[in-house]
Amino acid sequence: MFEGIDLEHLPAALEALLFVSDEPVSALTLAKMLDENVEEVSLALENLQKQLEDSSRGIQLREVAGGWRLYTHPAYHELIEQYVLSWDTRRMSNAALEVLAIVAYSQPVTRAQISAIRGVTSDGPLNTLVERGYVREAGTADTPGNPTLYATTRTFLEQYGLRSPADLPDLEEFAPDEKTAQLIRERLGAPAAADAIPDERDLPSPEQMVADAQASLLGVVEKIDFDQLTFNTDDE
Repeated sequence: MFEGIDLEHLPAALEALLFVSDEPVSALTLAKMLDENVEEVSLALENLQKQLEDSSRGIQLREVAGGWRLYTHPAYHELIEQYVLSWDTRRMSNAALEVLAIVAYSQPVTRAQISAIRGVTSDGPLNTLVERGYVREAGTADTPGNPTLYATTRTFLEQYGLRSPADLPDLEEFAPDEKTAQLIRERLGAPAAADAIPDERDLPSPEQMVADAQASLLGVVEKIDFDQLTFNTDDE
């Protein structure tokens, strides 16, 4: 039976626990498991994070989605992609990627709003994302009919190494010019000057903007080179 551990071996014990955890674990949970002070555990986690970074290890420790989790180092993503890939992400269609981006950047959002932004009915891709755990129902809108609102899930945060949706990169950073950035704001519901909105043909493809935004995140194994993939279009 485990009877506690001295502070010298605390980082190693934390690393062992996190290694077998398939989701982020809070400092409080780890402290209870080890019967240690939560402040000491938090400090040990920060020290372990720095130690892994300074020693150029193949894994990193990150604080995401309200807890701590081990991730593969971004420098080795191409190598890992040759060995093991996330099948769910690999099979995600262009339509599903577009819907996921819209939900992530506009949440909470209704089905009708998603379809209005895409310009096409989006029930199929949205249902797929709900089934795969990337999107969840998040209440109802205070509008006629009380339509269901949708938002991203903790699984989404874990997959892309985010502490919260606020950590998403600004999509406007991937626009080629200010006019296109304003069109992005318009399509996502933010105000833009009417005389500054360009033709939609100037807008980069939604899947390309999503791929660029995803690639900019400090992701995990799920970081995929979308340009090299052939997407399943069954959900369109």
